[in-house]
Amino acid sequence: MADDHRRARIGRRRARRGRHVVALLAMLALVGGAYALLVPRPSVARAQDPSLVREGEALYDTSCITCHGTNLQGIPDRAPSIVGAGQAAVYFQVSTGRMPLAEQGAQAQRKAPRFTPSQIDALGAFVQAHGGGPQTPDVSDDALVGSDVSRGGELFRNNCAQCHNYTGRGGALSEGKYAPPLDPATPRQVYAAMLSGPANMPVFSDGTLSPDEKRDVIAYIDTMRYDGANSPGGLRIGGFGPVDEGFVAFAVGLAVLVALSLWVGSRR
Repeated sequence: MADDHRRARIGRRRARRGRHVVALLAMLALVGGAYALLVPRPSVARAQDPSLVREGEALYDTSCITCHGTNLQGIPDRAPSIVGAGQAAVYFQVSTGRMPLAEQGAQAQRKAPRFTPSQIDALGAFVQAHGGGPQTPDVSDDALVGSDVSRGGELFRNNCAQCHNYTGRGGALSEGKYAPPLDPATPRQVYAAMLSGPANMPVFSDGTLSPDEKRDVIAYIDTMRYDGANSPGGLRIGGFGPVDEGFVAFAVGLAVLVALSLWVGSRR
């Protein structure tokens, strides 16, 4: 009788343990499924064309491997790793002619691009295939210009004006670096810069600035482009805003006062 009770207790204990194990496995599966559904994955859509990746690899081997290394891991004192840098970083650096680098310096200079748009796409696909990373939207430049210029101006003043100036003319930074003027930058280049954060620029991920907010910032930048025709308010004087305008007003006013003093002296 006692043996029967003992075996029954052992059986019930094992059944409870089995139920606990099943419940734990079900919970782990549920958490894993939720993680897979909710956590964003890096977009690698443009890295799926093998021929494009192979073309990018060939371009990389002839133009980039000397500084960035055979596995894109970078070479000390030459260039950083670009594993995970993404297509956006490649597009910004190569389409603006900053890469391939002409010479080592505090900051890469903008110049005429060395590669064609199709070659830039191939390089971007090759780098995207190594670690993923941010990608620019596959749309036209016009589609990257938002409609809310007012919101774009507020976002620009809060996030960009400290370095690029309120009018987008750029400015000096530390250690020989500088924030470049935004006039030559296309909407796609501005979008790619916000995604990749080149040089001293911070990265503005979609969690920091949504895609619509990025587009509105670009719309505001478009209103500031100094092309000779876009000059609301009269003479731009270089477009640097109140600093140079105040200096010109001071210099002109001082010259007028000196001339007036000389004229009064001559009358006496």
